[in-house]
Amino acid sequence: MKIGNNADINAYTKVGSTAPGAAEGGAAKAGKAGAAQADTASKVELSSTASSLISGVGSDDGSFDAEKVARIAAAIEKGEFKINAEAIADKLIANASEMLGRTQQSH
Repeated sequence: MKIGNNADINAYTKVGSTAPGAAEGGAAKAGKAGAAQADTASKVELSSTASSLISGVGSDDGSFDAEKVARIAAAIEKGEFKINAEAIADKLIANASEMLGRTQQSH
């Protein structure tokens, strides 16, 4: 099976073309028809959790330290940033243990 330059099949030209009189595939026509129907009947409702995430309510818990981020960025730029693999491994294990504890409690 050859995948490559086949002049007869060019999905981008057929579907992505917006020139007047351009050939449109059946999928493009169906997509336009579906979009017209969806505009009149679509309704989206967000949960309270999603709404609070979007609005940012409660997200400022002080855990973001802009100065620390600037120090780390400067150390990376200078090539002086050292990675502590042991600390990363310890935190990964702690997070995995916490997630496993949550999973076992919910069953």
